[in-house]
Amino acid sequence: MLEKNPPEEIELSQDDAPPPVEEGPGSIPSNVDAQPLDDTELEEEENLSLENGENGENGENGNGGEETRQKPAKGTILIPKISARGVTVERLKGKRQRAASRIELIEVKDDRLGKLEKLGRNHYLQLIMPLHVELLKLQNYVKETQQRVVVLFEGRDAAGKGGTIKRFIEHMNPRGCRVVALNKPTDEERGQWYFQRYVKHLPTAGEIVLFDRSWYNRAMVERVMGFCKDDEVREFLRSAPEFERMLNRSGITLLKYYFSVSKKEQLRRFEKRLNDPLKQWKLSPVDLESQDKWNAYKRAKEDMFFYTSTADSPWVIIKSDEKKRARINAIRHFLGRFNYPKDFPDMLGCDSRIVKTVNEELAVDA
Repeated sequence: MLEKNPPEEIELSQDDAPPPVEEGPGSIPSNVDAQPLDDTELEEEENLSLENGENGENGENGNGGEETRQKPAKGTILIPKISARGVTVERLKGKRQRAASRIELIEVKDDRLGKLEKLGRNHYLQLIMPLHVELLKLQNYVKETQQRVVVLFEGRDAAGKGGTIKRFIEHMNPRGCRVVALNKPTDEERGQWYFQRYVKHLPTAGEIVLFDRSWYNRAMVERVMGFCKDDEVREFLRSAPEFERMLNRSGITLLKYYFSVSKKEQLRRFEKRLNDPLKQWKLSPVDLESQDKWNAYKRAKEDMFFYTSTADSPWVIIKSDEKKRARINAIRHFLGRFNYPKDFPDMLGCDSRIVKTVNEELAVDA
């Protein structure tokens, strides 16, 4: 359990707090710190189209049967080469046949080793394109097994939540995957049970729902900006773990991601948005106050982790100063949580410098 006293204004005893879970999402430990990096390039990969292709007969559970695969050189990972048109298939007598022999494996520099440098465009695309294929395979698996999946994306303003969500859904079937981004509550919703307006957006069988901000607005933005009372914050911190246990017991798979950005990098992104007419809509008066209320958000974040990171639904922290690495590792972690057939499991290992547990985050938080 985190050795941390709750804030005086909340006055919530530690007996109410479930213990956080030390879960190791990363697979390659390192003490290298990420530094804020310039992000001046265009989002080149946004409009790439990817057809869903079969990866061929590689045996059950992605083990390749008796097929022997080449071993990657030191410092590299072996991934399938995916073009903008997807995995190669051929037509034979009017029918699409699998062509496993046409899958070309390439060696790519392992981004989880070495310095945390900014990923180049080509390297980034080589890493993320196979993940898009894996997301499609996972979506088909969720549909076939009739699972219900909820993913929460939380974090500071300009932390990269929206961009990551966009990469999650870029090539997924919108009939089985949707994004929920709610506006501020109406007068009618203010009179309802707090969780009520979120419940109606929960998934049906075979569906994945991604929340771009969620019921944790109360623990962060509403608390810091004074949009709710202290009693309401106390009640939320008590109720949220119970609410999420109800979701888990009902068969819903719940994953919670918090995107952590440094103060310097957040300011740089705010300034960029102010000067970009295509991104000015992302800025709000609440966003502009984030820098002045940095410490208040930090206290709110720590309390949220303390009371709501449970054995059933632990928080996973994504260090997002470098957006491309954050996107890739968030997708990797998400895919790794499901037991669907994986043809190339080695490429799904997370970088422990980017993906962290609650204990790791609070020990080194800036």
